[in-house]
Amino acid sequence: MITNKEIVNPMSMISYPNSRRGKHKIFIGMAPGVGKTFRMLEEAHQFKNEGIDVVIGLLETHGRKETAQKAEGLEIVPRQQIAREGMTLTEMDTDAILARQPQLVLVDELAHTNLPGFPREKRYQDVELILDAGINVYSTVNIQHLESLNDLVAKITGIVVRERIPDRLLDEADQVVVIDVTPETLEERLLEGKIYAPEKIQQALNNFFQRRHLMALRELALREIADNLEQGSIASTPKAKYCSVHERVLVCVSTYPNALQLLRRGARIADHMRARLYVLFVGNPERFLTKAESLHIDTCEKLTREFGGEFLQVSNSDVPKTIAEVAQQYHMTQVVLGHSQKSRWQLLWRSSFVHKLLRYLKDIDLHIIADASQNERNRPD
Repeated sequence: MITNKEIVNPMSMISYPNSRRGKHKIFIGMAPGVGKTFRMLEEAHQFKNEGIDVVIGLLETHGRKETAQKAEGLEIVPRQQIAREGMTLTEMDTDAILARQPQLVLVDELAHTNLPGFPREKRYQDVELILDAGINVYSTVNIQHLESLNDLVAKITGIVVRERIPDRLLDEADQVVVIDVTPETLEERLLEGKIYAPEKIQQALNNFFQRRHLMALRELALREIADNLEQGSIASTPKAKYCSVHERVLVCVSTYPNALQLLRRGARIADHMRARLYVLFVGNPERFLTKAESLHIDTCEKLTREFGGEFLQVSNSDVPKTIAEVAQQYHMTQVVLGHSQKSRWQLLWRSSFVHKLLRYLKDIDLHIIADASQNERNRPD
């Protein structure tokens, strides 16, 4: 399955160094062993046969014979060697790649953390430097390394992934390719010794490679990249009427104490709809938050991250209009609000907040969540 931000001929991924920023193609999968590196090497051979200058900047075969064989015939830029405590360690030699100036460089394991003392902490930062030099890059990564999915992957697998990449790398990539195999196929490869050494197979089956884990990660990978493609389509056709195939929930919080309750309710709605969660706080530019209010908003932001959502903070005096603008910008399908804390007289005196918001929102469902504590206070004796 291939998702393209741009509908391009594969050859257009190749440009000559220094003419412009290089193009980036990412091969992504649900787990180790799906064939990301193998597919990347296959395409590299095709380019080489067409006269394109291709080199391997960093390749990790993990002892897989088929992968090592597929790399034969491609030039490899030697790794930089580092002596540490009687051992010789290696990292990708970014300076050597920049000096070599190929048209296309292959870089495995995009989420890798470099050794301490290197100019850049993460391998993806090396890749960005290479791209800035006008060199095209093919790279590989697994879905569990995306920053925004870290908590969700930990819930699915029970494993906290330490090496992560920012989600923007997928957004900025020119092409994203999902290497998709069924959990059954991946299990067969594992049992045949094509992924890990024999002594590690049973441990893998008992942990990360459990069938239910693989099924959840596969669905996660396909949904994430479909959503990524959808965002790219939006950007490429800004004037076209947009119809989202993925739900997005926007929870609007305030400095009132019930904001946390509202956020949790919105998160449950998002989870039930299998939607992306966004939380918005609109501040008044004419007043500063008190210390208690600032701490409250910080708590909302932390809770949003715990739910795997994205927290947005905007300053504007016209709150309904701002909510609508954010909802349209992020292509929300659902907006969640708390019940108004204003008295009935105030609502009658001027146009209702909700009525104002409805005038701005188009084709977006609005949820008004009652505050249980407020209902208790307003109950007649």
